[in-house]
Amino acid sequence: MKDGNPNNEVKSAAGCSLWADAWRQLRNSRLAVLCLWIIGVYAALALYGEGQYLFYHWQDRQAPYNETHLDLQYQPPGTAHHPLGTDGLGRDVGARLIQGVRIAFQVGIVTSLIAIPIGVVLGCLAGYFGGRTDDVIVWLYSTFASIPGLLFILAIAMVVGKGLLGIYLGIGLTTWVNLCRLIRGEVIKHKSRPYVLAARALGLSHGRIIFRHILPNVFHIVIVTFTLRFSFAIGTEVFMSFLGIGVQGEPSWGVMISNARLRLWYGVWWEMTFTTLAIFVIVLAFNLLGDALRDALDPRLRTRES
Repeated sequence: MKDGNPNNEVKSAAGCSLWADAWRQLRNSRLAVLCLWIIGVYAALALYGEGQYLFYHWQDRQAPYNETHLDLQYQPPGTAHHPLGTDGLGRDVGARLIQGVRIAFQVGIVTSLIAIPIGVVLGCLAGYFGGRTDDVIVWLYSTFASIPGLLFILAIAMVVGKGLLGIYLGIGLTTWVNLCRLIRGEVIKHKSRPYVLAARALGLSHGRIIFRHILPNVFHIVIVTFTLRFSFAIGTEVFMSFLGIGVQGEPSWGVMISNARLRLWYGVWWEMTFTTLAIFVIVLAFNLLGDALRDALDPRLRTRES
């Protein structure tokens, strides 16, 4: 039935598929390519930081980025051994920033693995079956949407306890609503299209129709949502760690900002500056990439251009 799907086989004038055409459009956008490179560099730093963390955790040793050297405190950036300077305990700011990248990517990926399946499954069920199923799911996400997000995240984190687990569950269980709403609307439009009606006439199961035929045609929404919510998850983790509810004993960006704010009055600007700049660059890159992906992957835009 895949061959009968008009949206799954959208062709451009050059004969390329929608996905190939979208990838070509991304490659032709210098801004999108730059964002991809930035995200790739951050991802490489996150992998390096994860390897470093696991190595010292396995060795049961204090990691260098957590070791205190009071004789090296407040060294300004530009030295050979500490190019980004040191903090009030003599710890290298650059090494701690890399660990902040690791934690940020962990939060973005794990919370997406929680939120996206919930939003996709509930949105598909609500849009496809309608009726009472739709009413229950709409009531559910409307209830979640009416609760202030940060308060809900704080409540879950306080119940679970301080640390990354509370951050994962708090963000993951509260950020699926928008995706569910978008998927539901798209599935409602697709379920009355000829390829779905033909699949029903052939006796295919509801699950196969939803996940093998409808879902691939709305999957661009999942990709765009992932890029946009990734930056939101990073910002939320920074805020939670800044309040002292998030990561404990690890150099999260929120912890670094919380520690650095008290030293600005003494002229120690580099820890706050480099941490804020790191957050700004990755959040901006994900937001710009999300906009570019939306323009490239939206079938309605691609069809009109063709």
